[in-house]
Amino acid sequence: MKRRDILKNIGLGTAGVVVAGTASAQTKPKTPVEKEIPEAANGRTREEIIFDNKLKAEKFFSKAEMDSLKVLVDIIIPADATSGSATQAGVPDFIEFIVKDIPSHQTPMRGGLMWVDNMAIKMFKVKFTALSAAQRIQIIDLIAYPEKSKPEHSQGVAFFNLLRNLTATGFFTSEMGLKDLGYAGNQANKWDGVPDDVLAKYNVNYNEWEKHLEK
Repeated sequence: MKRRDILKNIGLGTAGVVVAGTASAQTKPKTPVEKEIPEAANGRTREEIIFDNKLKAEKFFSKAEMDSLKVLVDIIIPADATSGSATQAGVPDFIEFIVKDIPSHQTPMRGGLMWVDNMAIKMFKVKFTALSAAQRIQIIDLIAYPEKSKPEHSQGVAFFNLLRNLTATGFFTSEMGLKDLGYAGNQANKWDGVPDDVLAKYNVNYNEWEKHLEK
């Protein structure tokens, strides 16, 4: 997913200098330049582009929430010998966009981040991001396996299920994730002509057939 370019439009107006009762000069304020929005691009209509830009300009997660999110998604998909981590693939930004696009995810995600912090404070007296790697895993183990989790951890389980799904979706639809899968997409075939065994089967002389096509 590409980050939105942030355009800074600065309008500067300079008052004229009055000499002997006459304005000697005056600079006209600059007119803000708006980025032209195409009718369609990358399979999206103009309306969709405007809507996407609006969502990208908004902010949902606080810095503290985003810091926790980065730690959590990297626990789900850490870096390995094949590719980078979920955060390196841009998953936190993807989730930030999705919760604005699908508002029903906002309360579960924000509530889940609060649940993780509260559990960290309950168990270790500090917030989740201040824990050691081993301590973080102790908390994740409470909610990562629904069939083994205790009923009192049901909110954390629901949160982690949603987070895991969003993380996997964000990662494996990113450029890094697609490379990790080895997905090459549709590839143009190279036509080498009719195979020799097929020509022989139907007693076709390829050279004669080419001459026939050239006529």
